[in-house]
Amino acid sequence: MIKLGVPSKGRLMEKTFDWFAERGITLKRTGSEREYAGAVEGAEGVQLVLLSAGEIPRELAAGRIHLGVTGSDLVREKLADWKSQVADLAPMGFGHADLIIAVPACWSDVDSLEDLDAAAHRFRATHGFRLRIATKYHRLVREFLTREGVADWQLVDSQGATEGTIANLTAEAVADITSSGETLRANHLKILSDGLIHQSQATLFASRAADWSGQESRLADLAKQLGLPAPTL
Repeated sequence: MIKLGVPSKGRLMEKTFDWFAERGITLKRTGSEREYAGAVEGAEGVQLVLLSAGEIPRELAAGRIHLGVTGSDLVREKLADWKSQVADLAPMGFGHADLIIAVPACWSDVDSLEDLDAAAHRFRATHGFRLRIATKYHRLVREFLTREGVADWQLVDSQGATEGTIANLTAEAVADITSSGETLRANHLKILSDGLIHQSQATLFASRAADWSGQESRLADLAKQLGLPAPTL
């Protein structure tokens, strides 16, 4: 039995159900909103597992599910060396969002990463501590800023409204997910011209740690039905 992990609520669940339905496979919830039972019609030997989108990368890495749908940003953030743990089977064309770096709109002389690097250097010289960037995406932001040569920053954790941390004086910049940029503009923030860290979308992943023995032909049949090349795991 191939276990397929799908987000358990919201538009991501609905869009995932639609994506599979367009390919002849019906996924449906069989209980109430508080239950996590589901059923699959149109594909032999596939079991639906409803999980939060944030749990799916961990379950894939542990091999407890064979396939999973979640944001590409979550896989890259939660799994170190993610390509060794999961295979990227198909971008699904929905759930688009950009992980970006934004600064106060009033910083007229800061429009690029190079400008941010200079501003961070001045900030540390003036205040005696590194410029704070609020984010939920520590791994992705750290790797990006290090790769781009930006110095004199520190990450502060934000599990609430990241855009509000600057107004609350707990950060000087933010790194967050945005779809339209409206929330950033409403909080008087601007995206750096080269501050795009990752363009995320819902993606179908396969676990490299799951037990695929006896499931190879079933996976090949499922991939064919979905219009995908046969995965190599």
